Amino acid sequence: MFEHCSLCFRVRMIAALKRLHLQETIVLDDDSATMVGLVGRRVIPILVKDDGQPMLESMDMVAYVEGLGKRVLTGRQRAEVGACSERILAKLPPLTQPRYPLLGLPEFATVAARDHYTLRKRKTLGDFVELRANTRHYIDALRPDLDELEGLIDSPSAINGETSLDDIRVLPLLRSAATVKGLRFPRKAHHYFATMMDRIGYQPLPAV
Repeated sequence: MFEHCSLCFRVRMIAALKRLHLQETIVLDDDSATMVGLVGRRVIPILVKDDGQPMLESMDMVAYVEGLGKRVLTGRQRAEVGACSERILAKLPPLTQPRYPLLGLPEFATVAARDHYTLRKRKTLGDFVELRANTRHYIDALRPDLDELEGLIDSPSAINGETSLDDIRVLPLLRSAATVKGLRFPRKAHHYFATMMDRIGYQPLPAV
């Protein structure tokens, strides 16, 4: 896994909700060899089950962990929450990805790992310094979607009132967005983020 990865956090989140222990291994961003050795290609996250078999696809991992013991994702899903989360996901990269290497995370512990990440992302996003300089523009673009999410939150402890897959979709995105210094969540979204992070026992990532 990578510490900054929102897909990885989905799996960590369901394990925390179920009070199950995951043995977490954070790899350097340039450590493609470990990923390829496990599943034949560069991909994150990878869940290795107790029988040694690796799994891909974060939502498949969530379903697998949810199936261990008593279920906790018992609430309904709403199409409008899923659609809103997809719009937020699409607008986050220019805000979050240029910041991740600045957060002191273990996947960027070496110069080679930071350079590897920067070169990969620059191909699709552009220059990191320029992107960070345009932070206000990207925050303004994201604001309507955060405002829409605000209107969809039923409870601070579960977006639909009872914990569901929608929480697994939304909370990791808010965790990523919270790395952007100067981005303020609407009131209900802020309360939801703080309550859910406390519930699963995780601190937010640093903000820059």
